Amino acid sequence: MMPFLYFPEDKSEYIPAIITLVIFLIAASIVMYLFYKKSKNDEKKFNEQYNEQLNDKNNE
Repeated sequence: MMPFLYFPEDKSEYIPAIITLVIFLIAASIVMYLFYKKSKNDEKKFNEQYNEQLNDKNNE
């Protein structure tokens, strides 16, 4: 019978998995930052383009 979970005796086998995890976490953080930056830029452009219409709607 083969064990379902494999926990290696030699803990150095965890190093590649940890390195991969760190790389993916850093990449995910960078992508989230870029999405946030793009969203803020789009919001600023939208507000500049439609500022007059937004103010007229709010004053009614």
